[in-house]
Amino acid sequence: MRVERVKPGPGQESVWDYPRPPALQKTERHLEVVFGGEIIAETRRGLRVLETSHPPFYYFPIEDVRPGVLEAGARVRYSEFKGEARYYSVQLGEHRAEEAAWGYVTPAPGYEALVGYVGFRPALMDECRVDGEVVRAQPGTHYGGWITNDVVGPFRGEPGSGDW
Repeated sequence: MRVERVKPGPGQESVWDYPRPPALQKTERHLEVVFGGEIIAETRRGLRVLETSHPPFYYFPIEDVRPGVLEAGARVRYSEFKGEARYYSVQLGEHRAEEAAWGYVTPAPGYEALVGYVGFRPALMDECRVDGEVVRAQPGTHYGGWITNDVVGPFRGEPGSGDW
């Protein structure tokens, strides 16, 4: 199936220019996660994973996540590129989101820097922000990409993308 790539404008990136296997980059952008009406994670020491057809996945150092909001679950998932990930539920007071975050416990070679970092699914949080911009969640029930105005698609998870 041929995908009609959106041409990036000035200051934009196309997810179709991202590599496969994915690239792992440090980022100093201001990343925030809001859940239960409160900021539960905030950093300028994040990592981002860039993979063809996906918006960036952002990861926070565990030290920059509010203590006690992550509860390790039993589910472990294997990524063909990044290795073994453990899922976490996020809870703050009465607010709870199952399998809303994940971290790599046994990353594949080249992704060792992900140890001690955790990513959040924007669709299950109140808000996720990059430099103050509220992100849009990557479409689909199991994706965790963060869509900002400086990233163009089309994105994996959108209707009709099942054959990509």
